[in-house]
Amino acid sequence: MVKSVPRKALLVGSAAAGVLALGIAVPAVALAQDPTPSPSASASPSAPDGEQKRAERRDQLAEALAAELGISKDKVAAALDKVLDQMDAQARADRLTQLKERLATAVAEGKLTQAQADAILKAAEEGVLPGGGHGPGGRHGPGPR
Repeated sequence: MVKSVPRKALLVGSAAAGVLALGIAVPAVALAQDPTPSPSASASPSAPDGEQKRAERRDQLAEALAAELGISKDKVAAALDKVLDQMDAQARADRLTQLKERLATAVAEGKLTQAQADAILKAAEEGVLPGGGHGPGGRHGPGPR
């Protein structure tokens, strides 16, 4: 025996289902069409596009500086690479120093063992963790090059 459902209940149920479907579909479509990168975009396949744009901007900067200074673009580009590499190395060293301090504090407070701290530090130094190698904030993209 089939129980009949009042028409009003069917309409309310259908409306609720429609609102739920829109609530799920609209954000999904908006995210799919959103041209702005999400925080995790640095690890996505679109990262080479960002790297290409940075390379193009650096090339434009080298060209403009070369014209302004009256020297070759190649000389300026080499100088930029040298200075940026030095800045990257200093930033990496600073991050490792800060990490060492935080790990020492965690060991002293009993939150980590010294072996765990050593493993974390080693991973950071090898570029496995952000902050040791060229991470998402580095100019060469995620991970060591």
